Amino acid sequence: MADPHRRPAAPDPLPHPVVDNHCHLDIDGGESESLSPRAAIESAAAVGVPRIVQIGCDLHSARWTSEIIEEYPGLIGGVALHPNETPHLVENDKLDDALHAIEEIVTSSDLMRAVGETGLDYYRTGEAGRAAQHESFRAHIDMAKRLDKTLVIHDRDAHGDVLEVLDEVGTPERTVMHCFSGDAEFARAYVERGCWLSFSGIVTFKNAPNVRDALAATPMDRILVETDAPFLTPAPHRGKPNASYLLPHTVRMMADALGRELDDLCRAIDANTEAAYGGAWGA
Repeated sequence: MADPHRRPAAPDPLPHPVVDNHCHLDIDGGESESLSPRAAIESAAAVGVPRIVQIGCDLHSARWTSEIIEEYPGLIGGVALHPNETPHLVENDKLDDALHAIEEIVTSSDLMRAVGETGLDYYRTGEAGRAAQHESFRAHIDMAKRLDKTLVIHDRDAHGDVLEVLDEVGTPERTVMHCFSGDAEFARAYVERGCWLSFSGIVTFKNAPNVRDALAATPMDRILVETDAPFLTPAPHRGKPNASYLLPHTVRMMADALGRELDDLCRAIDANTEAAYGGAWGA
């Protein structure tokens, strides 16, 4: 019997390079055929994904991110305290120290382009932890503005409150909605505030027509793509470990859903990612 966790075969390469703008190379997907960071990066480049934004979600992974982006030329980084981390930090009076440490890491290298992922997550955190998430989210927004970095937002089951916070404090000039999961109405609302919407493997899921509607409502110059690997593996490999080399499945589904030529969509995504994160990547 085939191993359900065995790595899927590589898809056909994309006709023009795109960037996986949200990946967690430090997280082990638990697969039987584990990919090292080098193997993950090289396998992605072989199918037209030569650049990756590596995201660190706590202090340990933030420090790891700061090291690996200096080692591999196809990487840039983003670091923050994930919203699900913040209630524990507040309870133990450690949030200010952790935010200070994140800011030191963000300013440690020009390759550290983003503050994120930060935001609100009401799926895993109950009512008691939401005030801590709001406090941390506002602090990260301020950090992104002061340091002129891209803000990467995690929004799960909290669309209205994320918009409310952004309207209260002001949306940073470069803001990316990571793993966008809202509908067309929320897509238009975020675009009106100048955000880029990043679509993950969710857009390929049969039970996610709302996300495809959101994609259709998003202007071409505001569309990004990501894996969120090792999570959210796109169809036809849903349930298996995700990695950046599987991104072409998502891009092809997006092109089909939009009725666009694949090459045109790839070029748009590539240009959008440059605009969102800026600068030379060293690749």
